[in-house]
Amino acid sequence: MADEKNKSLLSQPLLEREKSNLPNTFLYVKLKYVKLGYHYLVSNAMYLTLMLVLCMIFAHLSTFTVDELWNRLKVNLVTVLLSSTSIVFTATLYFMSRPKKVYLVDFSCYKPGPSHITSRELFMQLSAESTVFTEQSLAFQKKILEKSGYGEMTYGPKGLMQVPPDQSMVESWRESEMVMFGAIDDLLAKTGVKPRDIGILVVNSSLFNPTPSLSARIVNHYKLRGNILSYNLGGMGCSAGLISVDLAKDLLQVCYFK
Repeated sequence: MADEKNKSLLSQPLLEREKSNLPNTFLYVKLKYVKLGYHYLVSNAMYLTLMLVLCMIFAHLSTFTVDELWNRLKVNLVTVLLSSTSIVFTATLYFMSRPKKVYLVDFSCYKPGPSHITSRELFMQLSAESTVFTEQSLAFQKKILEKSGYGEMTYGPKGLMQVPPDQSMVESWRESEMVMFGAIDDLLAKTGVKPRDIGILVVNSSLFNPTPSLSARIVNHYKLRGNILSYNLGGMGCSAGLISVDLAKDLLQVCYFK
């Protein structure tokens, strides 16, 4: 039976076999939206329930005329006051408990000097001269350069622009400080914020995670205050950039919008 099944699979065209082995993307998309819908319902269950109750109350009140409704209100004055108080209390609780909005006032990106400009041809030449990559690896690098938006005026680190490449701890620290301090100096100059006024610091680095951390180096360099909330994210890939922004937003909402 197993031989017959294998023969039937081999007899199928190659395209059909590839299609049968591909994941069902439509099912994945449906499950994704189901998860998002479930998360939305759970996060807003109280508000959705309140809206449902209010809709039922208004639907019930719509069955009465104005005169009938006024007579009932005069008879049940205590009930009306309690209901009004409950509505005002619920509305106040909602507006006070919902998270405050956080805005990005300004930002800064570090731009190196002209000596750091590296063309694609120079990058491939340096990779070939390093003698640590195979022909297959060099071909893969070239393919990545052509499809990743790496232009002829892209900046590269000094450590990788020499043969052999300098991947020492000293050079890594020099490159990290050049990028971090350059961006922070420019941001402080644009915004006029003093280093002692900074209460939260979030640093993200995917590859270079030394001890002491990058966040500790920034705190010591700018003499930030002692009670600063300092977080150092590392080894989390490119998505950690968004995680860092979200972490900073949550910290601002918790610590400064009480």
